[in-house]
Amino acid sequence: MNIPQNTICAIATAPGGAIGIIRISGPESIRITDRIFTSVNRPNLSLSNRKAYTLTFGHIKNENGDIIDEVLVSLFKSPHSYTGEDCVEISCHGSSYILQQVMQLLIRNGCKAAGPGEFTQRAFLNGKMDLSQAEAVADLISSSSSATHRMAMNQMRGGFSRELSALRDKLLHLTSLMELELDFSDHEELEFADRSELIDITQEIEHVVSRLVQSFSIGNVLKNGIPVAIIGETNAGKSTLLNTLLNEEKAIVSNIHGTTRDVIEDTVNIGGITFRFIDTAGIRDTNDAIECMGISRSYDKMEQANIILWVVDSTNVNEQIEKLSESILPHCANKPIILLLNKSDQVQVPKFSIPTLSTTMDILTISAKEKTGIHELQELLVKKASVPEINSSDIIITNARHYEALSYALEDIHRIQSGLQTGLSGDLISQDLRNCLFHLAEIVGGEITTDEILGNIFKHFCIGK
Repeated sequence: MNIPQNTICAIATAPGGAIGIIRISGPESIRITDRIFTSVNRPNLSLSNRKAYTLTFGHIKNENGDIIDEVLVSLFKSPHSYTGEDCVEISCHGSSYILQQVMQLLIRNGCKAAGPGEFTQRAFLNGKMDLSQAEAVADLISSSSSATHRMAMNQMRGGFSRELSALRDKLLHLTSLMELELDFSDHEELEFADRSELIDITQEIEHVVSRLVQSFSIGNVLKNGIPVAIIGETNAGKSTLLNTLLNEEKAIVSNIHGTTRDVIEDTVNIGGITFRFIDTAGIRDTNDAIECMGISRSYDKMEQANIILWVVDSTNVNEQIEKLSESILPHCANKPIILLLNKSDQVQVPKFSIPTLSTTMDILTISAKEKTGIHELQELLVKKASVPEINSSDIIITNARHYEALSYALEDIHRIQSGLQTGLSGDLISQDLRNCLFHLAEIVGGEITTDEILGNIFKHFCIGK
């Protein structure tokens, strides 16, 4: 892919703040800024003649000489910038009017409005980071917990890339030995590659790739939130519980049975872990077609969830547990269930019996309305999440594209191992080695050449990054 030669600009800060920053990158970024900026202290010294990594205070002026804003201009010169190009950052007051006026001035003077992720895409194209590091930038921006922050930061700083580089070196060693044998294939007595050594090396590689592939299940859950289904009969207090956990009025609460007819989801951070709570339609016998669809979705969400919160009205415990056990429990096999005896502020909870389960069940007495027992519930959720402690050096896969490439690489490694053990010809083993190298290179961008693929990766970034 060709490196763009135009100069781009974008507002890099969210609206509503006291300060707004406009980023500019490209060969003309400093000269274009010079056309609209005048230094207060040294008006005759252009930005082009100033040193990199300096701040200059001055005015942004329009074509009529009218001052739009007092700003600070930061200079970054190629190749020592985020994108590897000449870059400028203009720190303005946060007024949306001011920011738009400055953007329009820049565009009239030769800039192009940047697309999503275009700054990071240029950083990749200019060799400032590989593709896995570039994708980690978006993950870092969207990180919502300490775990996702650590994973993204480690990947952005090259932890994943170094792991792949070590794998690549081992694979290249294997490939060179196999290719050398092929070059002397007419001498059957020559064997440059000790098969037992090759088997040992492939086992090392298989162990690392398997660990990375298996880490995706943890990484994906941490990135998107651990799904927790809130289930129970109508009017048990599920929506009230959701609102209490989220600390906002997300779901409509009513005394009318069957108020919630569809799935309502939202995330919240508890103890450094993101949980995705799913309020489901109350389960009961009904002839209402829409409500039946909602109940069907409730069953689907139970099966997709990692943890089940079964909310029971304390005023009617035994009847609800007996009525719903047969319909709920088959969808919760091998999942931790937390039985919540809700509305405990209204009645003394009676004795009740628990059905035989193929899963673990914890019981808490709460009042979602009065917010009693909620802290204990949060502590139990963190415990049941069973999230391993993630250190800054741990490599956890969170990207589906990386997972797919690693899965293909693992298949290649298994074929290589099988071929070595069965005495498969060297040319076929070499082909599997090349395939494995190709799939690993896909992750960091070594084999990605089309505009379409790169555009698909960067289109999910925010503007200005």
